[in-house]
Amino acid sequence: MTEPDLTPRQIVEALDRHIVGQRDAKRAVAVALRNRWRRRQLPPELRDEISPKNIILIGPTGVGKTEIARRLARLARAPFVKVEASKFTEVGYVGRDVESMIRDLVEVAIRLVRAEHVERVRERAQWEADRRLARMLLERQGPRTSSGPAQSGPGQPPVPPGIFFVGPGGAAVRQAPGDGGMDAGPTDAEVEALAARIAAGELDDEEVQVEVEAGFNPFMTVFTPQGMEEMELNLREMFSQLPGFGGARRRQRRLPVAEARKVLAEQEAGRLVDEEGIRREAIERAEQSGIVFLDEIDKVAGRQQGGSGPDVSREGVQRDLLPIVEGSTVNTKHGPVRTDHVLFIAAGAFHVARVSELIPELQGRFPIRVELKPLGKDDFVRILTEPQGALTRQYQALLGTEGVELHFTDEAIEALAEVAAEANERAENIGARRLHTVLEALLEDISFEAPERRGERIEVTAAMVRERLEPMLGERDEARFIL
Repeated sequence: MTEPDLTPRQIVEALDRHIVGQRDAKRAVAVALRNRWRRRQLPPELRDEISPKNIILIGPTGVGKTEIARRLARLARAPFVKVEASKFTEVGYVGRDVESMIRDLVEVAIRLVRAEHVERVRERAQWEADRRLARMLLERQGPRTSSGPAQSGPGQPPVPPGIFFVGPGGAAVRQAPGDGGMDAGPTDAEVEALAARIAAGELDDEEVQVEVEAGFNPFMTVFTPQGMEEMELNLREMFSQLPGFGGARRRQRRLPVAEARKVLAEQEAGRLVDEEGIRREAIERAEQSGIVFLDEIDKVAGRQQGGSGPDVSREGVQRDLLPIVEGSTVNTKHGPVRTDHVLFIAAGAFHVARVSELIPELQGRFPIRVELKPLGKDDFVRILTEPQGALTRQYQALLGTEGVELHFTDEAIEALAEVAAEANERAENIGARRLHTVLEALLEDISFEAPERRGERIEVTAAMVRERLEPMLGERDEARFIL
């Protein structure tokens, strides 16, 4: 599945449905995404010469930096990982290796591509699973005659109670009491008739015994310390070849037919998809469409003045990041992955450090810099009402599950935005995340009492907001609002 053909204007409009404001940042990422589509239209000899224009988003916490990148990846159906630059350390120190972000990106791409392939064969896999179950149910019947099994009703294959077993490959073996043998296989007509009943849910309560794979191996967790991802890959590959470790191990589970349908459908889908093709496509998707969001890039900014201290590896992390961002080959358990065309979006508050304090080579790999604006009262009003998943709609839906109808007046929305803005001024400015804490404090009693207030309609007014929240601000009880 390729990236959708979206124009920059369409991308910005799609982002506007979920994120308020920050138009400059939206335009920058929209152009970067569209440039990928433009690059694919070029002849191969020129296509390989064009590298992505990486972006640095500058702004305080809670203004939408991460959400913009995440929504962009979702729009593009692209592999996306978010990593904190502060978790990486220079080679030689304890911490995560910078190459682990690319390995994580490939794993995300594998899951994304596999889900797409499974979705394509889901209908066929379910069809095969229903017929496997039908054969198993028919094998549970009594001895067959030349004319077929005894019928309990016109056109209805009987399904007597009992347990039956499905062997590897889907072969059905009847295990009737006192009978260790196998009956003759059912006819196609009988299988089709019973499969239709299974698909209709008529036999959901019948029990079956199915073999499932048990792939977890606790032994391997001993060899996965932080910063040793390469050793982990090698060990997993080595032990996967040994019997009893990484090989396919099976165990039997007794399940209702309704659950067995799902298990068998997954097994059938696994047989229908091409794992090698999935890996190849996932690597290509990661190389050509992958997006890496490097958060807290400002935490590794700053030049080293000495060779000791807690920040000794800051510049070293930047130098380790440089070849990944410039374009290099990273070895993963699925094969080598080139990072030449991966889009990197870095973000940081840059309150203390400045972008100019990054090493010049790294600055040059992030040619686009966008400053996001701090959020104020008017922005909070829009955040509470405009996005598709606005916080007010989320709380209304949550309490609606208890039969409580929650309604916010316009004046209450204004009051909530004002309280959140004032709390940000008095304490640490955490942007839109303040709205979560303000709403939780406001609706704490209602959420607790909701099961006893089923059928009520509760209107949140400005007076209720002031009564509940202003005393906290007056007492400077900032702890109630600090995450």
